[in-house]
Amino acid sequence: MALLAFLGLACIAAAITIPTYLVGQLKVVPLDLDITSDAGTVSAPGESASRFPAVIFDRCSVTKSKAALLNVNLVQQRRSIIVEPSNADQATLQSAQTVLIDRVEGRDGKETVPTVAPADEERKCSDGLLTANIDRVSVNRKTSAPNGVVSSLQLEADTEGVPLEDVSVQLEDRKGFQYKFGFDVQKQDYYYYDLNTRQDTVASFVEEKTIQGLKVYHFKTEVPETDLSDLPNPQGEAPLGTILNMPAKWWGISGRGIRSSRMINMHRFATAERHVYVEPVTGTIVDGYEEQHQYFRSVDDSENVPAAIRDFRMDALNANFQWSEATVTEQVQRADKYVNLLKWGGTYVPIILGVLGALMLAVWGLLVFRGRKDGDPSDDGGDGNGEHGDGDDPNDGPLDDGPAAGDLPGYDFDGRSAGAHTAVIAAPAAAAATEVIPNDPPTTALPDTPAVDDPDYWGRPIDAMADTVSFRPIPDLDLPPLPGAPVDDFAPIEGNPIADIPVPPEDPPRTAPPAP
Repeated sequence: MALLAFLGLACIAAAITIPTYLVGQLKVVPLDLDITSDAGTVSAPGESASRFPAVIFDRCSVTKSKAALLNVNLVQQRRSIIVEPSNADQATLQSAQTVLIDRVEGRDGKETVPTVAPADEERKCSDGLLTANIDRVSVNRKTSAPNGVVSSLQLEADTEGVPLEDVSVQLEDRKGFQYKFGFDVQKQDYYYYDLNTRQDTVASFVEEKTIQGLKVYHFKTEVPETDLSDLPNPQGEAPLGTILNMPAKWWGISGRGIRSSRMINMHRFATAERHVYVEPVTGTIVDGYEEQHQYFRSVDDSENVPAAIRDFRMDALNANFQWSEATVTEQVQRADKYVNLLKWGGTYVPIILGVLGALMLAVWGLLVFRGRKDGDPSDDGGDGNGEHGDGDDPNDGPLDDGPAAGDLPGYDFDGRSAGAHTAVIAAPAAAAATEVIPNDPPTTALPDTPAVDDPDYWGRPIDAMADTVSFRPIPDLDLPPLPGAPVDDFAPIEGNPIADIPVPPEDPPRTAPPAP
């Protein structure tokens, strides 16, 4: 029974401890995280579907007489894994991202598929790789927020012998979520980090909705216009393609007071609007949609600059990226798995253990109660005032199988001899407790001895006053010895040796001398 009580208490203790300890261990960024996501360009809301929904700047037109744009379809690929340094407190995510040109609409309307050169070869302006980078960030495993230990963006290939720091830039003061929100997401604003402009933005709650049966929170963030030339490359210079100084004719700018040969300096700017759909319990991002817009414009907007130049805009990238259906399904399943784990650890297991522990303690208590009840003398038909009866009759008392006093010869029904004097013992007070000694034989009172001067005493028959005791015959002891019993040397002696002892003669009788 002690083991049953111990197991019951252990189950209840576990039911109390698991929600705080086990769930706390589950609510961390997993160290085996490995997520691959795909997104493709789609037509803008309200527009008809197109095989070439995005617009990019034709890099090959830099060497031509006029700038050109291309209608394309783009594919964004990202793989996020955990790398060192990672431990019980932090996880370092490495996310490699590429944007590829999937297909291009030619000037003649024909579709072409560009090729991608190997990493160790020189790329042409028509290469199918549009952008590539590797983001590394260390986050607190419990909050999923950056902790500042590692925060860098690799912009160039790390050829053999080249330190990683020489091809990367450090991203200082990084605070926002990016690949995963924290646990227990609320309907409030959060910081979200935009990698293209290298800044934290505010993600505002929009609505609650359902994606493939999973409840999610919709957040929206807007990236303000940012001059990409202000974001230095690893050499501390403006990244390639963020500043173009070309003639007005090449830009296609004309107007009063603008010569076609006038060199006009344009910078590349970027804005974006991003929508993320987050499972609130685990913080898993299950779907995403973003509108990326990058364009060239003049940085000089003073009154001295002609309006044709101040107001000029030329797209460098205009694309709406939507996560693929396969990626959304995979993320929904991943989030649902984590939610179920937390439900089991935080709700189901504690309830099961609590109920099981309570049942064990109830069974233990019942067994203890019944054990004590079976060992209580008052349970033998009484109420605690004696072994039998209700305690009100002074004659109530223990019974045994021996003969009653009234059955003995010469005694009346209450055990007294006929005509004998009876000594009366006062009954105990009703409030006094009677201690019962079990299994003691009954006590029979001896009759009073009659007075010697009783004239009838000597005339009574003896049998009328005395008890007759019957004796059982003595069993025959002349039995053979038991097997294995020791045998002694004692045996009956034949004859009577005492008779052979001579008896000395008697002395003659002596007579008294005569008196003088």
